[in-house]
Amino acid sequence: MPSGNYPEHDINQVFDYMSGVLLHGDTAENALDEMTFVNRLFAALPAEAVEYGMQFLHGNRDLPSSCDEIMPLYIRFVNLVEYCETIERLREIPSNPTTEQIMERVQMNSSLDELEKPFCKPLLGFAYNKEIPNDSIDPNNIKADEEVPEEEKKKGTGLHLMNSCAPVLVCKDVIQTACFYENYLGFESLHLDDESMPHIRIARDNVEFILVEKKTPNDLITMRDHFGIPYDLYIYVSEPMLLQNELITAGVTIIKGLSDAADKADINREFVFEDLDGRHICVSQREVF
Repeated sequence: MPSGNYPEHDINQVFDYMSGVLLHGDTAENALDEMTFVNRLFAALPAEAVEYGMQFLHGNRDLPSSCDEIMPLYIRFVNLVEYCETIERLREIPSNPTTEQIMERVQMNSSLDELEKPFCKPLLGFAYNKEIPNDSIDPNNIKADEEVPEEEKKKGTGLHLMNSCAPVLVCKDVIQTACFYENYLGFESLHLDDESMPHIRIARDNVEFILVEKKTPNDLITMRDHFGIPYDLYIYVSEPMLLQNELITAGVTIIKGLSDAADKADINREFVFEDLDGRHICVSQREVF
């Protein structure tokens, strides 16, 4: 099991550590490819699934049943971290090794064979394809080598360092707004890295918001009030009709429905709803390629 001191929530720091160890050399030829493969799959997971992966790294085995299907990814992740730790320890060669130290190094060398066995083998039904750039991975549609366009291959193969974005929403009453998003929109409040911060982090699927309370008694200024922009926020979805029906059933105010654009090919499939603070949020279809 890994024994290093890793951050509780930032998986990118763990991949940065592994990258530094593997780029130094003297590792299995496919060790870097294994790290890229594992990183690609994590990059396509929801934030909550990545968080559970970090908990697994820290020794928590009491994870919810929703993690069962992706448990092989967590195991491969921990296996790779342990491999990097072993490589790092083997690089520390004592000047006058004792018999115990020699035996320990022999055992560590032997353990590398077992740790290297799963490298780049299929995982969660996907096979590693080193020609696919990290920033264009869709785990639902990993393409064969010949299907990858030349322009995509030129994007590079660096680590996926940006996982998601959380817009900051200013609220009249942060608790009431959080309850609105939870009760009407299906969001849930998440653990805060810093409990002293005066904000609430809410999330649903791959979307996160940071809710903060305004400090002045003035009314909130929306984008359309101040700048004449019709929407305060965009949320992209694969099928807006399903979400619109859900929000209508929950009693959310729909400003513009999908039917308004049904007969116009040049208009996106989108609808607009209003949140508790008067923001107009546009839900627009984004095709999944």
